[in-house]
Amino acid sequence: MKKTFILILLLFSFFTANAQHKKSDTLLVALQKANTDTSKYVALIILSRHYYLSYPDSAIIFAQRGYEITVKNNWINAQAFALKRLADAYGNLGDYVKSVQYYFKALRASESINDVIEEASINNNIGSTYIQNQDYKKALPYLYTSKRQLFNYSSSHRSAPRALRLECFVYLNLGENYLSLKQIDSAAHYLDLAYEHVEAPGHKELIDELMGNIQLDQGKVAALRGNKNEALGHFREAVIYCTASGDVTNLSEAYLSTAQLYHQYKKQDSAEYFARKAIEVAGAGKFEQSVLNAGKVLYQYYDEDHNLPEAYKYYKITTEAKDSLYSQDKVKQLLTLDFDEKQHQADIAAAQKQYRANVRMYALIAILIVFLLLVVIFWRNSNQRKKANQLLQQQKEEIQTTLGELKTTQAQLVQSAKMASLGELTAGIAHEIQNPLNFVNNFSEVTAELTGELKEELKNGNTKEAIAIADDIEQNAQKIRHHGKRADFIVKGMLEHSRTSTGERQVTNINVLAEEFLKLSYHGLRAKDKNFNAELVTHFDSNLPKVNIVQQDIGRVLINLFGNAFYAVNQKAKTAGGDYNPTVEVSTSQQNGSVVISVKDNGTGISDAIKDKIMQPFFTTKPTGEGTGLGLSLSYDIVVKGHGGSIEADSKENIGSEFIIKLPTT
Repeated sequence: MKKTFILILLLFSFFTANAQHKKSDTLLVALQKANTDTSKYVALIILSRHYYLSYPDSAIIFAQRGYEITVKNNWINAQAFALKRLADAYGNLGDYVKSVQYYFKALRASESINDVIEEASINNNIGSTYIQNQDYKKALPYLYTSKRQLFNYSSSHRSAPRALRLECFVYLNLGENYLSLKQIDSAAHYLDLAYEHVEAPGHKELIDELMGNIQLDQGKVAALRGNKNEALGHFREAVIYCTASGDVTNLSEAYLSTAQLYHQYKKQDSAEYFARKAIEVAGAGKFEQSVLNAGKVLYQYYDEDHNLPEAYKYYKITTEAKDSLYSQDKVKQLLTLDFDEKQHQADIAAAQKQYRANVRMYALIAILIVFLLLVVIFWRNSNQRKKANQLLQQQKEEIQTTLGELKTTQAQLVQSAKMASLGELTAGIAHEIQNPLNFVNNFSEVTAELTGELKEELKNGNTKEAIAIADDIEQNAQKIRHHGKRADFIVKGMLEHSRTSTGERQVTNINVLAEEFLKLSYHGLRAKDKNFNAELVTHFDSNLPKVNIVQQDIGRVLINLFGNAFYAVNQKAKTAGGDYNPTVEVSTSQQNGSVVISVKDNGTGISDAIKDKIMQPFFTTKPTGEGTGLGLSLSYDIVVKGHGGSIEADSKENIGSEFIIKLPTT
């Protein structure tokens, strides 16, 4: 493990050196000075990578020597890298059979150590090789596999510079593949992504290595879109970058693309010039594919010029390159390699399927064993249960006897509670009705006396005095009528309090109900007292669910709460200064499966001494004659007993009060 770690560090340092364009002689000196297998391997692989574009023959030699060192030391991860370098070099030579063969070997080595990044890199290179072999449909699955592997790796690793760097190569190959398939928009999309990666900070080595290739492909896209000047600009940039990096393959392709563009616009001399440059560069580097591409173009040009000797010359060159690249044996070998790889993947899938089948079988056996154990346990427990049942039957009989006694006691306690409640209710009624009845009785007695006096005055013929007495009797009658109605109002309120609602429940929008009764209550109070004014503030939840309630009952509760709030702010307004602004605020919301209604005011508030009594029947904080003490009690019964909700009060004396109602939505 330690050697592997050191190896990775050395690779990184040498790659950095290569990105800074160390010259070939410097790398060769490093190889000569290497005195361990690790340092020799690193130097050989760096040399192979340095030469694979310009001198692929030399790159193959260096990679082969490096691979032998990895086999000797059983460095599996390093073997994958050496095999990939061999495949790269053979691909540039146009030997696609050996290239794909080594890539598949490298892929097996990477899979054995679960190196996802290396797997993605190799899949990308296999796709690139199929692109060079002009088998574009076969290239796509490998490129998209690489893209998916990189995406999954980057998603689980916050910092993945290797993955980000490799993404650039995948985007470039996808762009080239779609370009060859004439799918211009897709090609431009992936080439733009590749360009963005290359231009990202910290990717200078990618500029040196890939910018020539990207400029070349972007020039081809511009040419296909009919943008001649833009295309020529990209091809010139490609020549500059490829010359600087020693990328002979893409340099030849850049010259050839320039020639084809000039030929398209009938500039034959320029077309022939750049085509010859392309074949010269390709021939010097033994790049058979590039020789074939340039040879075809030159053969076509000279054939059009009727220059038969030159046309025949390049026809022979083209034929030789084609035979070298696409001989029947090589095509068969490449097809065999692809078939073998697919068979290998099928074998892996079959092995995984068999493994899952074995797991299911073992799981089934384990379940059967557990089932048998449970049967034994249940059988044993059954015997114990029979004995326990006998004991339970005996205990049941004793419990039933005790339960009967408890029910009798409970009935007695309930009856006692009812009698106590009735006593409290009776006392409350008597207390409330006593005041108006006292007034009725007193004024009745006075009226009776005044009636006697009236008769005397009439007998004496004193009409003026009799009329005065009659006026007093009339006033007394009005007072008797007033206090009689007062008593009647109290009795009706008591009956309303004891009445069981028979209203049907309806699905109701609480926002609409609250707003309606708020306005109704406010305007009703304004009708009695024209001087009363208050600011009404509402905060209604627009997403409030509807609730199933008896609308009349909840409306009665709201009117009670609104009336109390208006009364409180009106009382405070009488004593507060001019800066006081009477305000009643109503809001709705939803909380834990309930609809919440809040009625808040900045009125007189409720003292702590009487907070616990405000829900009791006939308890009121209003002066005698202005309240019955039944509003909050009735509201409590409707909300809690009638609708299964809750009503709470939060108040501070001289600051204000807030009543909160919660109604369940279900």
